[in-house]
Amino acid sequence: MPVLIENRQTVRRVNRVRIRRILTEVMALLGCAEQEVSVLLVDDAGIQTINRDYLGRDRPTNVMSFAIQEGEDGALNPSLLGDIVVSVERAGSDARRAKIKFTDELDFLLIHGLLHLLGFDHEGVSATKAREMKALEQRIFRKLKGYEIQ
Repeated sequence: MPVLIENRQTVRRVNRVRIRRILTEVMALLGCAEQEVSVLLVDDAGIQTINRDYLGRDRPTNVMSFAIQEGEDGALNPSLLGDIVVSVERAGSDARRAKIKFTDELDFLLIHGLLHLLGFDHEGVSATKAREMKALEQRIFRKLKGYEIQ
């Protein structure tokens, strides 16, 4: 299962091997270990541009996902899940605010983004569906890290 990582930010050093290992482990837990995902690491300005251009929201955010399967030609290559875009800058500030390690916040965002690629959502869905996604991401994070993130 390929995990492709592109780092377009210079705010913080990131360990691509660790990111690949975490995503590989999470994908195995979710039963999609044979599929492909790409990760784009950006700063706040980079994610704001993507958020504005693709979702019409002119503001930075922490993570975005673009599922290939949702597109017009999604069925052409079912092994491709899609792209996860993470603002490393926002992950760092969120980690400081929550008083957790940066790597734990980054891992949580990767889990969150991957769940979106698999069709889970928390916006524009019922409260039950939103709770299901939240509970699943917490279970996965707890299994990886041994504690729940807020």
